[in-house]
Amino acid sequence: MGDDFETVVHMLERAMAEAGAREALVCEGERLTYEDYGRCVAGFAAELKAMGVAGQRVVLLMGNSIDFCIALFAVHAAGGQAAALNPLYTESELRPIVTDAAPTVILHDAQITPMAEALGRAAGVSHTIALGADARRLTMWRDEADLHLPPLPSGDDLANIQYTGGTTGRAKGAMLTHRAIAVNIGQRDALAPMRKRAERLLCVVPLFHVYAMSMCLHSTVYRQGTLVIMRRFQAEPVLAALSKEKITIFSGSPTLFTSLLGHEGFARVDFSHLRMNTSGGSALPAELLRRFEDVTGAPVVEGYGQSEAGPVISFNPLEGVRKPMGVGLPIPGGEVQIVDLETGTRVLGPGEKVEIRVRGPQIMCGYRNLPEETAATLRGGWLYTGDIGEFDEDGYLFIRDRKKEMVIVSGFNVFPREVEEVLYHHPAVREAAVVGVPDERKGEALKAFVSLRPDAPADEEALRAHCRAKLAGYKVPSFFEIVEDIPKTGVGKIDKKQLRAEA
Repeated sequence: MGDDFETVVHMLERAMAEAGAREALVCEGERLTYEDYGRCVAGFAAELKAMGVAGQRVVLLMGNSIDFCIALFAVHAAGGQAAALNPLYTESELRPIVTDAAPTVILHDAQITPMAEALGRAAGVSHTIALGADARRLTMWRDEADLHLPPLPSGDDLANIQYTGGTTGRAKGAMLTHRAIAVNIGQRDALAPMRKRAERLLCVVPLFHVYAMSMCLHSTVYRQGTLVIMRRFQAEPVLAALSKEKITIFSGSPTLFTSLLGHEGFARVDFSHLRMNTSGGSALPAELLRRFEDVTGAPVVEGYGQSEAGPVISFNPLEGVRKPMGVGLPIPGGEVQIVDLETGTRVLGPGEKVEIRVRGPQIMCGYRNLPEETAATLRGGWLYTGDIGEFDEDGYLFIRDRKKEMVIVSGFNVFPREVEEVLYHHPAVREAAVVGVPDERKGEALKAFVSLRPDAPADEEALRAHCRAKLAGYKVPSFFEIVEDIPKTGVGKIDKKQLRAEA
């Protein structure tokens, strides 16, 4: 699996020694080498250590920036446990999460200072520190040559509390050790390898999210590449950066790929340096994948993961067979099985669509402060994902849906993703989402929310006829609603919870 590291801080230490003068971080014209990066991490780590963060939580309420990268590595270098949260959440959404994390320090963007300070007071936080251009910059140590990283943490120490489960109900803090995170980076790289000291990766997905943290922030340090950060997604600046910064890897999500494909300038971009795109966060419809690859000439490589699993569980190999709608092969050193829902122990064969369970050195050690949920999710050394999937005869994994999103129509199991894939093949469809709604006769029925491309109008009857031609009758949505935009969560996923509430 390539180089083995005990922690991601060990990766940074190696990059400082082997590629110190190479460009490490780029954001809005600011550029740091690996030597700069390491000195800034060392300087802030010393400060955090003096605040007593070793063995304690540090909450990060920060958007994409160089400061975020330095802060996360500094927390780990100081022996702290990082809990990176969405800075766009409201105070009421964040309060129970921050209370559960019980942090010693909150690091936050300067523009949300009032909210961060209120959260800090409510949770009894010792230090609340504003960062950014209007406060203090963590690049202040970049020229101090005598700074060195402190003694590094152990692989068995807790590194991240990755909160998952959204803002309705209680968010669950998945506890990951340093070793789990570091091992998982090498596991993923074995299937879709990055070239050492050769990649320039464009990151527009939020760094507080586990996908960007693993696939962008940590992976570039692992391979001593350059991370080009954009603070927010806007199609035109992203397209310009792909050419100007000679990007070799673009990490996106289905929502971002959809937006770029719809931009009038997309086909005119210079993609000559681009060698790979990665997609994560949610399933990428096969038709979108095909269209994106046709224009860019670079493969879109999909994987599958979740916060509890380090996060990557499987990945399509960059070299070899990539299967549309599939999420590839299990990562080396990890085990993936399909098991029955009744006992959770009977292993099923290819073609059977039931629950996915995972085992390996990359999975979490439990949920913070939630022993019952931990016991239900971690059983016999296996992580039960709550996802429905199947293997094909070649050992490739396909995700069919979330167990909780499966809809039972007239006694038949229907996986909304299958219906969404059919809708995406209609030339007028830009985005589609299917949810279950109560139905007196069928028990549950399907409702499809569809946004249309401006150049290809369609109506409900046309969409229904399209589905009837490709699906069994019970899988055809009973209801269609054409909307201007489909709601998204704070990390850009289609918000099925909101859609179910509206339906």
